[in-house]
Amino acid sequence: MFAVGSGEFWVAVAFVIAVALVWRKAMATVGGMLDDRAQRIESELAEAQRLREDAERTLGEYQRKQRDALKEAEQIIAHARIEAERLGQKAATDLEEALERRTRQAEEKIAQEEAKALAEVRSIAVDLAIAAARQLIVQQLDQKAGAALIDDAIAALPQQLH
Repeated sequence: MFAVGSGEFWVAVAFVIAVALVWRKAMATVGGMLDDRAQRIESELAEAQRLREDAERTLGEYQRKQRDALKEAEQIIAHARIEAERLGQKAATDLEEALERRTRQAEEKIAQEEAKALAEVRSIAVDLAIAAARQLIVQQLDQKAGAALIDDAIAALPQQLH
């Protein structure tokens, strides 16, 4: 086909060498590009893995904080219920004491008013009795009988004083 001394042979050899050199250079460049791309993809995967781990850690923290907040809210609600029950019992006790105190005050006031009314009735009764006795004495007692009555009262006085 090609003779070793022919120009075509050397052109073909030069062409093969040139193609081999270009091929080698292209393969090195393509290989380098592929290696760079593989390295970039690998670093992106590592970054994605790191971001995923950070996200999982952050999610875990927020879940823990949510559980803690829920527990704290339950404790606050339980404390509020206990406090509300205590305040309700105290209010009921205070109301009962206030009602008892008001009832006692009303009963005392009623007793005072009864005593006052009774004293007024007695006073009026005494006044009426004195007026009636005076009127009876005036009508039925003459001078002689009045003097005898006064003498009897004076005689009984020392016995009443001892």
